[in-house]
Amino acid sequence: MSYQFYGWQTADMAPIDARYSIIRNPRVLYDFLSSVWCAETCAPRMRMDWSEDNRTLGQCSITSFLVQDIFGGEVYGILRPGGNFHCYNVVDGKVFDLTSEQFGGEKLCYENNPRQEREVHFASEEKKQRYELLKMRLNARIPGMNRRNHEVTRVQPLLREDGSLTEPGWSRKLLQVYDRNAIHAPKMRIKEWDYYLVLNDGFAGAFTLSDDGYIGLQSVSLLNFREGWEHTETILNALPMGKFNLPASSDSGTIRYDDGRLAMTFWKGEGKRAIACRFRNFKDGKTFRCRIELEQPDMDTMVIATPWKEKKNAFYYNQKINTMRASGWMKFDGKEYVFNRETDFGTLDWGRGVWTYDNRWYWGSGNGIVEGKPFGFNIGYGFGDTTAASENMLFYDGKGHKLADVTFHIPEGDYMKPWTFTSSDGRFEMDFVPVLDRAAKIDAKVIVSDQHQVFGRMSGKAVLDNGRTLEVKDLMCFAEDVHNRY
Repeated sequence: MSYQFYGWQTADMAPIDARYSIIRNPRVLYDFLSSVWCAETCAPRMRMDWSEDNRTLGQCSITSFLVQDIFGGEVYGILRPGGNFHCYNVVDGKVFDLTSEQFGGEKLCYENNPRQEREVHFASEEKKQRYELLKMRLNARIPGMNRRNHEVTRVQPLLREDGSLTEPGWSRKLLQVYDRNAIHAPKMRIKEWDYYLVLNDGFAGAFTLSDDGYIGLQSVSLLNFREGWEHTETILNALPMGKFNLPASSDSGTIRYDDGRLAMTFWKGEGKRAIACRFRNFKDGKTFRCRIELEQPDMDTMVIATPWKEKKNAFYYNQKINTMRASGWMKFDGKEYVFNRETDFGTLDWGRGVWTYDNRWYWGSGNGIVEGKPFGFNIGYGFGDTTAASENMLFYDGKGHKLADVTFHIPEGDYMKPWTFTSSDGRFEMDFVPVLDRAAKIDAKVIVSDQHQVFGRMSGKAVLDNGRTLEVKDLMCFAEDVHNRY
């Protein structure tokens, strides 16, 4: 087969990125890009002239840097009338230009041209967004590149008759219907929980009501980031095994707990939620109280249904509801902590499932205002068989944007040193500066837990599905490393 782009005859090098092994050489990449280049990836000044018959028009710089990602080498530029550079690639001494056809019969000079740096080109936010969009559109056409993100789109029972998951994957809402009676496991192994975190730049409150089968765990945390302290108080209940009657869905139902010392209610209404709490002798004999309201308009959430390879009736069914505007107050020790709905947000971690005994997971979440609109993220891994989907997602102005894999880079031996986060699709690249480690360790032989929920400020970039890059700066959030055996 012959091609028309410059240098196609010698463009036979192999990819340096194993994820693109199916793209055997730049000629194969050209074939893929022929269905990827579009008006949206064309330079704006040329967009009116772009067409299917001239699909390489205005695509040179973003294509050349994408070629560099896959095959390595250098990018060079030919100075054009008007002062712009036309970009092309040189790999192992071989020169080729995937977008040369836009010039028709004009002969270009590919000798003694200056090298081009992506930092200079991508200083233009508009160009960087077109590059991200081009890369995302290419990845969507690579078999297996997005295989871990199967989206569930129909309402159906969560579990099959044998107790295994009907359809592992992710969804934007609770489509798969949870039924405790369909579980094939002893009652003492069933775990059900509702966890709320309400947070701003200076303080936070965390609230848990749970039935973990052979133990119930009800807790409240008050965290003061400015003063650098936190206190968590927990009440344990022996063998609840479903007696708390936690709702089968996050969409409705009220949860009430009252043992005399702790009285806590989670309420769900139309478009909103509420948390009310009174905790006697929370710390130093003093009582903690709160009344918080969270707004939940119609918006995307992150729902994941994850199995375990080693046990077919084990599963993790979880929903994260981010970017709920928060108002209300918490009171303790003569001080009132007030939430402002314009800047402060809450998150719900709703979960039901049957776990295996020994699990270690990583989870991070945050909410805030970015470019004037509500922004949030949920990231995590390590829990169960995530072949079908990850739980990584961005939220922006009510819409979810699915991510591939995110990796936590935690400094060895010190959780309070700076962390970094990287992603397989380049869409979540962050630095994280810790301010407070809510650490807890329990070793009761059969029950062992080592937890580090680290709160801090996140800065970096998040890329939406349409290629738009959001710059995140000092967003207060948390990331945790938890190892449980119970």
